[in-house]
Order: sequence, then C-alpha cells, then structure tokens
Amino acid sequence: MGWHTRLAELGIELPTVPTPSGAYVLGVVTGGLLYVSGQTWKRDGAQALVGRVGAEVSIEEAAEGARHSALACIAEASAILGDLERVERVVRVGGFVRSATGFDRQPAVIDGASSVLLEIFGPAAGGHARTSVGVAELPGGAAVEIDVIFSVRD
Repeated sequence: MGWHTRLAELGIELPTVPTPSGAYVLGVVTGGLLYVSGQTWKRDGAQALVGRVGAEVSIEEAAEGARHSALACIAEASAILGDLERVERVVRVGGFVRSATGFDRQPAVIDGASSVLLEIFGPAAGGHARTSVGVAELPGGAAVEIDVIFSVRD
C-alpha cells in the first residue's frame, strides 16, 4: 500500500506546504536521507498554538500541535521529493517544546508527532529515533516545533 492511500484511509489531509520564512530551504536530500526543516502548527499562515507548555498550553494541546507539525513535515517531504512514495522510513524526529519553568514532560508532547508518524507509516517504516527538548522560545511564540529525517529511495 502506498503512503497516499494510507493517508486517505486515515482521513488525513496534509496541510499546505509552508514557505520558508528565512534564508533556508524546505529540506535537503543527501546520502539517501531527506532532512526537512522544522515546522510549527499553522492555520491560515499564523501560529495555531502559541504559549508555554505547562503554563498557557496543556500537554494535550501541545501534543495536538506536535501532530499537526509532523503532518507539515510530511507535506514538506512530499513537495521536496515530488512523490511521497519515495519515503522508505522515518529515521529521526526532533521535537522542541516551548516550556514553562519546571515543565519536564516534553516526551509526552512529542508523542503527538511520533504517534501520527507511526499511524501513517506503521511500526516498520514509522518507528524512529527521537529527541524531545525543552526550549525557552520558538519562532512566533509557537508551543512546539518538529523536524524529521526520512530515508528515501532514488
């Protein structure tokens, strides 16, 4: 089964491919890997989830933000590769959580990204290494940012 078919079965529609907001590209393919630039959850071009997790933003809301950010990374991959079917597997997820002082549940937030990747790509192709990091600030006050490295076919 193809990834587009799987997305359709799950009723998941990928978001619009973001436009880089600085001096970088959406992603780079090298050595059989696709490194996609980090994404936040945006709605109509604006941050959909702003605030510090553990203060203004709940873990559940932040996990939903991580899910949507991961979907933006998949949209990036599709645009860069020209065909999402070139994705062989998810290799690594980087998760950044704008955290309130004392907040230490970053892995629970980034589970939102990991879960949707596993849901789409399955355990064999979706199982991945991961980093969950608490940070002081993110672009536009976003609560969560996700980046993904994919293994790809030529």
